[in-house]
Amino acid sequence: MKAKKRIKLDNKDIESLLSLADKAAREIMEVYNTSFDVENKKDNSPITLADRRSNDIIVSGLKKMYPDIPLISEEEKDIPYKERKNLEYFWLIDPLDGTKEFISKNGEFTINIALIEKNTPVFGLVSIPAKDTVYYAIRGEGAYKKEKDKEIKKIHVRKENKDETVVVRSRSHKSKEEEKIISKLGQVKEISAGSALKFCLVAEGRADVYVRSGPTMEWDTASGHCVSEEAGARVKTIDGKKFVYNKKSLLNPGFVCARKNINIVNK
Repeated sequence: MKAKKRIKLDNKDIESLLSLADKAAREIMEVYNTSFDVENKKDNSPITLADRRSNDIIVSGLKKMYPDIPLISEEEKDIPYKERKNLEYFWLIDPLDGTKEFISKNGEFTINIALIEKNTPVFGLVSIPAKDTVYYAIRGEGAYKKEKDKEIKKIHVRKENKDETVVVRSRSHKSKEEEKIISKLGQVKEISAGSALKFCLVAEGRADVYVRSGPTMEWDTASGHCVSEEAGARVKTIDGKKFVYNKKSLLNPGFVCARKNINIVNK
């Protein structure tokens, strides 16, 4: 597969990517079920052996399967912007999203693998190792959920429910700006979850809105962004602009992921 050509993932690609994610998930769970050590990175965020092992598996696997496509991972050195700004495609990876959830052992951590075309995610995979569940999507082809021992099923955001709006928020990060946005919805039911799982809850209709104003990186959101939009949601910045990738800074602005008939962005 040549990165200079239009990339079209087929069923064989999907099977290989699901297999790679499963291998990383099993390695993560092996560490999860031990009394592992926790270190701090330079930015003071936590890292464990599971982050490193998952990263090694995914990076080496993608390099072997797609040697012509560059990659960026949370645990790898970034590609300088002057080089990556002209990339047609690249992989964007978070080998263990929600390390705090992993450490607290609540099961709400994910593996995120996305393929970016210029500034848009065109493939997204979100694996939940503790639940043996994977969500994935290809741009223009819908979003899917694969659970252990069950058939793959297509997922959609839920239909409008005038009696109840469910908002999913970060378990570890909340802000006053989010409260202001959510207040526009009137009476809501709030639930909490960790990592990119929140995008998936919107995608499969268990929540209507996911609001985040706090800091996230592009590798935190790209895969869930693709899954939720292919399921019928819309992802915009908090001020209503297009949510793009491959920016000079990989730090994201605040955003809202919601069913398309919900409009609560700040304008």
